Amino acid sequence: MDGGDIAGLLAALVFAVLVGLLAVPIIKLGRVFDELRLSIRSINDGTAPLIDEVTRTVATTNTQLEKVDGITSNVSDASANVSALSSLVASTVGQPLIKVASFSHGLRRAFSPQAGAQTRPGPHTEPGAAPGGAATDKTTGSTDAHAAGRATGPSDTRS
Repeated sequence: MDGGDIAGLLAALVFAVLVGLLAVPIIKLGRVFDELRLSIRSINDGTAPLIDEVTRTVATTNTQLEKVDGITSNVSDASANVSALSSLVASTVGQPLIKVASFSHGLRRAFSPQAGAQTRPGPHTEPGAAPGGAATDKTTGSTDAHAAGRATGPSDTRS
């Protein structure tokens, strides 16, 4: 063996060691790729049923929303009907009730004693004077407590 053969053998040995050193990371990288492939496969297998379930949930939600939309439209129609019914009742029953109430009030005022009516004179009242010594104005029928106080003496103005 001469020097060229030893140098070639030495270069082949260094190359084999270098390939051996590089083979270890390449093998580890291959295992990482295998694990990555398995993880992607399991994610893919788990995602398909999840997407199907989400699709079913969205379809069910849409169905329920359609039912709720129908309910809200029915409630809207019912509230409009109730409003129309209350307006009808107010116009058909309310107006006659108001007329009956005003008629009964008029009857009550017509048959009740008048505030300025002549009462039997008492010991300290003058004819035409209101009870309590207050003077009654013949034209308006109102009583004037201050005028009565001047006419009959001091009056108590406390309430």
